[in-house]
Amino acid sequence: MYRLAPNIELLFTEAGAYEDRVRAAAAAGFDAVEMWGPTGVDAPATPKDLPALKAALQETGTALTAQLAEPRTQFMIPPWDHSEFYRKLDEGVAIAQELGCPRIVVGSGTGFGGWKRQVQLDKLVEIYRKAIAQIDGSGITLVLEAVNVRVDHPGSLLDRTAESAYVARGVDSPFFGILYDLYHSTVEGEDVAAELAGAGDLVTYVQIADAPGRGEPGSGAIDWPAALRTLRDSGYDGPIGLEYYPTTESAASTARIRELAAQA
Repeated sequence: MYRLAPNIELLFTEAGAYEDRVRAAAAAGFDAVEMWGPTGVDAPATPKDLPALKAALQETGTALTAQLAEPRTQFMIPPWDHSEFYRKLDEGVAIAQELGCPRIVVGSGTGFGGWKRQVQLDKLVEIYRKAIAQIDGSGITLVLEAVNVRVDHPGSLLDRTAESAYVARGVDSPFFGILYDLYHSTVEGEDVAAELAGAGDLVTYVQIADAPGRGEPGSGAIDWPAALRTLRDSGYDGPIGLEYYPTTESAASTARIRELAAQA
């Protein structure tokens, strides 16, 4: 059985404040959630009340499985000043430790047309080796996400699972892995089984949404029983983030995937 973690930016928004979304998710039977930026700078319009969020997590016994790094730096765009990323990384790690969150999601930003792709991938390796050295001893794992460029993130450098795995192998740390997002991978036309086989044990977090549309599982064309079997066969047994835009009330939108995850 997979542990599902609704994304509180997108799900249980009916409850209002982020801390109340945690309570609503717990009331619906979930024991884990995920979120985007820890302080609201990256995506949400309203900063999070972190003490209130921590209280809600503790009160309900809910785990926070992942949060995004802030800011989502455009690493390849000159003048290549990454000081704000490294400064905020320390802040993000402190927040993750306070909230009991074991992983922080990082990305590549957009690519730069003046550099060969291989050079840019190697630059990411260099950037994240430095990041891992900086947070050494924190117990926090960084997970690198490849995103689709066809629909949601045009211009992003990292859009292939194999290339995120290349970067992770280059960083070569037990505290650096990849986030495999089944929605992004499907939109990019990747073969899920092949990508998971190639990524091996580098996959340390998974997110899902249906495709097309990025709605709840069952709203698109993905064969979810087959997808979860493939995920299980790959050896992944960690949490799964529900990062989708619901087309109906939040609890109802999770019904099908909860049923399937309980059987997987």
